[in-house]
Amino acid sequence: MTSPHTSMPETIRDHDDTGVFSTVAWHRTARVREAIDALPLLHQLSDATLAEETFRHYLAQDALYLADYGRVLAAAAAQAQASEEIAFWAQAAREVVEVERQLHATHVTDLTAAEPSPTTVAYTSYLLSLATAGNYPVLAAGILPCFWVYDDVGTRLKAAVGDLSTHPYGDWIATYGDPDFTAATDTARDIVDHLADQASPGTLARMHTAFHRATQYEWMFWDAAHRQETWPI
Repeated sequence: MTSPHTSMPETIRDHDDTGVFSTVAWHRTARVREAIDALPLLHQLSDATLAEETFRHYLAQDALYLADYGRVLAAAAAQAQASEEIAFWAQAAREVVEVERQLHATHVTDLTAAEPSPTTVAYTSYLLSLATAGNYPVLAAGILPCFWVYDDVGTRLKAAVGDLSTHPYGDWIATYGDPDFTAATDTARDIVDHLADQASPGTLARMHTAFHRATQYEWMFWDAAHRQETWPI
């Protein structure tokens, strides 16, 4: 999979001089995102060489992650004040669980024996800690990377693969490369930018920390899935 920094035209997302939260945060995580681009799991997904066992392990961990991510999205809906934001997060909580359940059902038949890996536990625990802290802008900033990184990766994977009909993981690529998912990502980003515009300097700093940490966890999650990480003892 090619890097967005070499294959895609420059956009506002690639610069740090606008003062817009998402633009600055995206730029500041460039090194992490370059590391995501280099992950073997994503390259093997792209060229259809990823072992089915590894993909099933990844999806099992993803299903465990999404169970808690849905709760985090629901918490965002509960903490939001604007009706549009409440509706968006609530709908996202429903859709992310339903779409992923359908997708996982095609590849993972039994999740009862699946145990969350150390990285899955760490990532979900971090997001849940943001949800319970009660700082809605910081929570929203921590939620955003899961939307944005998957949209970015999925869109570029879809373009690189082309015909998904014969690709063994084409349904997964199509889900995250779908224009509707891009639209949802755009809405999530707009919400976070609006919250950042109104945030105090201290809250804004915590928002950047949450965005950066969650982006790091995105790299860790894919890396752990490729290694089929388990508990060492």
